[in-house]
Amino acid sequence: MSRLLLATFLISVLGANLAAQLQAPTSASQTVTNSPAQPTPSPSATPTLEELVNSLGPADLQAFITLLKANFTNPDAITDTQLSRATVEGLLVRMPRGITLLAGKESVAPATPAGFYSELIAGRTGYVRLGALNNANLQALDKALSGFAAKKVNDLIVDLRASSGTSDLSLATEFAKRFCPKGKPVFTVRKPTGRQDRVFSSDREPEFRGLLMVLADNDTSGAAEAIAAALRFYNKALVIGQPTAGRAAEYSDLPLPNGKGLRLAVAEMVSPEGRSLFPEGVKPDLPVEMSLSEKQQIFQSSSEKGMGPFIYETGRPHMSEAALLAGTNPELEAAEAAQQRRGHAPEKPPPHDPVLQRALDVVTSLEVYQKH
Repeated sequence: MSRLLLATFLISVLGANLAAQLQAPTSASQTVTNSPAQPTPSPSATPTLEELVNSLGPADLQAFITLLKANFTNPDAITDTQLSRATVEGLLVRMPRGITLLAGKESVAPATPAGFYSELIAGRTGYVRLGALNNANLQALDKALSGFAAKKVNDLIVDLRASSGTSDLSLATEFAKRFCPKGKPVFTVRKPTGRQDRVFSSDREPEFRGLLMVLADNDTSGAAEAIAAALRFYNKALVIGQPTAGRAAEYSDLPLPNGKGLRLAVAEMVSPEGRSLFPEGVKPDLPVEMSLSEKQQIFQSSSEKGMGPFIYETGRPHMSEAALLAGTNPELEAAEAAQQRRGHAPEKPPPHDPVLQRALDVVTSLEVYQKH
């Protein structure tokens, strides 16, 4: 790593800490002068600390460190050890997706892998939530696609919002092969310059060739991000939801002398069109916000209730024509008020999945367009 980059990280981290040390306490006896007040810049024009650090050139960075070592009132804070710690802290802050400091080798209970779920929505649109990219879910996907084919389903929504990273990239590629064309690369794992790329390609005909929609969010990480990018490139699938995690990389855990560890992104995943997916991830074509808690609640309940109750928003009935025109429900509102007076809270509506709803709206719109 260049001295310029290291100095940039040092200044970024040290700047905030030293500013607190250098602030003198305000004295109650401090006199006030009548000099004209200096105009203060608007908040929008005030650069952030990171912007200030990034604006320094090589000479400024070197001068900053030299002046700091020679003049700062607390020399114990500017030792080589402290500078090294500031460098590490700066790297961790600036590169959270690529660098992680591990507390130790303590065994952490692995999270329960997310299961596969499928459903035929409204009798015409297939829905598959891949979950963890493992063998069990791959077999479940094949079974679901076979069932959809028997029912001549032409529209499919692939939900990657419960698909996190996996170290088995070959297995992850198998999921994409069910949709991507034979002989085409799904993604490439690229290491630093001078090392050979690894290309993961499809060696079979796709199981599904119809209209595809992809749902993604910040829980979509690792190879699942590469799958989303491949489906968008080859199948013209719209990606709906929120940006993915930006962790489409291959990681390696390296030991430190004191027992702690350093997890590094050692290779990045590249989409079929040659765009790196690390650390920016995949941006949605149709951004739709949704809370994590509601999504988790829906996913937990869908195995028993299906996705229907969480998609369609049913309007409250209007008891008269006047109420319909006014958009009110006087009888229902009176009943709810009576419930509250008796100490009974009105029934809370189920959570709603606006991401899946948007995908279904797009599918319906395209079907209507194709018919005319």
